[in-house]
Amino acid sequence: MKLSVHHHFGRLYDAGRKAWQDPEAVLQAVGLKSGMLFIDVGCGYGFFSLPAARTVGEEGEVIGIDVNLKWLRFMLESAGKAKIFNLSAVVGRAESAMIYSRRADVVFFGNVLHDFDDPVKALTNARRMLKEGGILANLDWRKEDSDVGPPMAIRFDESLASRMISRSGLTIHSVTEQGPHHYLIKAVL
Repeated sequence: MKLSVHHHFGRLYDAGRKAWQDPEAVLQAVGLKSGMLFIDVGCGYGFFSLPAARTVGEEGEVIGIDVNLKWLRFMLESAGKAKIFNLSAVVGRAESAMIYSRRADVVFFGNVLHDFDDPVKALTNARRMLKEGGILANLDWRKEDSDVGPPMAIRFDESLASRMISRSGLTIHSVTEQGPHHYLIKAVL
């Protein structure tokens, strides 16, 4: 089984990452608001989950899913230190972990879709978690040379990612550039 993008953990977990990827700006572009249920698939150490928990506030909920218990523990310890209490974690694979059937406002994939054994199955599973009108958001690396990110050979361009999302039964709402290295696809149920 492949692990998510977090095999880059050492490089990604540093203050420099925010220079090229602002999690708050990404979450704003997704449309995350107070009171929402946000599921972060392949959440790793919580780069997006922690700011999402602050954004949704006490009335909202954030659930991070990842295969790596070490990263989930790190995320929950970080949440505790920051006095964030609306964040929980589930150890599981994106292709099969089921959290709240038809209840999520947003299911989010942050830099991970290319790492799953079966990306379409992971997207189809995510679709089952979305409520009617819910948003699936896929933030991923553009397929162009950059000094950060995974190897070019494993990146999905916007067209391929959009086709996979459509195959999972979702309708593409928008595809936009997000920062210097990424694109953001939003799809709806």
